[in-house]
Amino acid sequence: MHSYDYWLIIAFFAVVLVPAPFLGRFYYKVMEGQRTWLSPVLWPVEKACYRLSGVDEQQEQSWQKYMLALLAFNLAGFLLLFAILVFQDYLPLNPQKLPGQEWTLAFNTAVSFMTNTNWQSYSGEASLSYLSQMAGLTVQNFVSAATGLAVLVALCRGIGRKSAQTLGNFWVDMTRATLYGLLPLCLVLALFLVWQGVPQTFAHYVDAVTMQGVDQVIPLGPAASQIAIKQLGTNGGGFFGVNSAHPFEDPTAWANLFEVASIILIPVALVFTFGHYVKDLRQSRAILGCMLALFLIGGATSLWSEYQPNPTLNNPAVEQTAPLEGKEARFGTTGTVLWSVTTTAASNGSVNGMQDSLSPLSGMVALVNMMVGEVIFGGVGAGMYGMLLNVLIAVFLAGLMIGRTPEYLGKKLQAKEVQLLVVTLLVMPVGVLVLGAIAASLPGPAGAISNPGPHGFSQLLYAYTSASANNGSAFGGFSANTPFHNLMLGLGMLIGRFGYILPVLALAGSLAMKKAAPIGQNSFPTHGPLFVTLLTVTILLVGGLTFLPTLALGPIAEHLSMAASK
Repeated sequence: MHSYDYWLIIAFFAVVLVPAPFLGRFYYKVMEGQRTWLSPVLWPVEKACYRLSGVDEQQEQSWQKYMLALLAFNLAGFLLLFAILVFQDYLPLNPQKLPGQEWTLAFNTAVSFMTNTNWQSYSGEASLSYLSQMAGLTVQNFVSAATGLAVLVALCRGIGRKSAQTLGNFWVDMTRATLYGLLPLCLVLALFLVWQGVPQTFAHYVDAVTMQGVDQVIPLGPAASQIAIKQLGTNGGGFFGVNSAHPFEDPTAWANLFEVASIILIPVALVFTFGHYVKDLRQSRAILGCMLALFLIGGATSLWSEYQPNPTLNNPAVEQTAPLEGKEARFGTTGTVLWSVTTTAASNGSVNGMQDSLSPLSGMVALVNMMVGEVIFGGVGAGMYGMLLNVLIAVFLAGLMIGRTPEYLGKKLQAKEVQLLVVTLLVMPVGVLVLGAIAASLPGPAGAISNPGPHGFSQLLYAYTSASANNGSAFGGFSANTPFHNLMLGLGMLIGRFGYILPVLALAGSLAMKKAAPIGQNSFPTHGPLFVTLLTVTILLVGGLTFLPTLALGPIAEHLSMAASK
């Protein structure tokens, strides 16, 4: 590694960690309706939204009504996006006259963006009109991220409130999350990206002739606005087919830095938001410490692996440095690896290189980041409520070890809460192992694999892990655009999204109704190094024991076969 590689990593953490505590407090004040510096501008807009939609902002909802409102909103968004994609050839803002999507692909795409997954079995510039990109995908990028934030806030209220019957109002939380939490940041980032060279236009594609005399079509479109929310909202779906490896999506080193940092900016800030809700920022620091530890372990492993020479070219006549195949040559190996680890630690899925070209160990790091439930930083809201589930599991295990009734911040965990936690532990195994096994065992679907041996298995495993974790990245050699995979991956996305959201809301409602016992000297501390270690080990063990056999058949076997070729 060169000195500029270290400076890139330092700048990345600085851009994320310095503003995160202030942004976290801002989100707390926004979601609780307190005055902020944006209130004079956005408060009238917020009030107008409530009047137009008939929402009473003072009327709170039980967890059941909160859940029904969330499901109705997401169903409506899915149906609208599905219709736009299927009938886009009849709709305006389609200068290239692109046809509508085939229905299974439209189903997969609509589910993907509604669940904040942004899995793409198509190339955006060749398949979608400007209207589909803006009114369809970009809108879902905003509201899917806002949905995750709303669920996190409901869980924070459930933990922080005492003997309460309500968790807030879903419609109010969605409005505030979108209006205050996402739009201002996206506007700033989009303007910055336009300055750096990302297109934002309704012009037709440009017909050009290359220096070799070959005709080429250069795609354009309103890209900057979608890229801003795809990163800040942990969505990840690219405006162009090769995502952030395209120079129109990621044109400069400065754009690359702020795009990769923006992937985890809001998830890190929401860790501090939780601390404000429970009136104990020590909890935030402990959780952030666990997240950073897991991130650094994965990042260091991936960097070490990518800087090793290829053992199949182990020949004195061949001079080797870090292999660059599949890397973004403009930003180097470190720039590509940093993005790969960040995008899978968050449920973002955007890439600036080719995941399929990663070394086996780097590919395994990306897989493990997702297999643990996208909790290292995770998606907007989703990462933090997923981490809180692991916190409660760790507390339960600690209670078993010391022979005490487990409790978290004064709230006792009883049979109902533990049952809900167990349900969430089944989400990733069902989505990855069950659906993936069905796909691998049928000769037709297995034909989507382009490589033989362990790497081919890793392609399929990565696809179903990415879908179930609501990540959206892929090993590029997997041909997913078939009716079977479109439907099965769509099912995996639904399981991965709502398999967590529904138990989380039920858990929030149950915790909100409990009285909080005073935290005394005999209470298990959940903010010190001991708990951070317990939480980290719990996450690794749950993910490791569940998925180790599949990892052994894929990336581990591939790594050992490469080592044997030395």
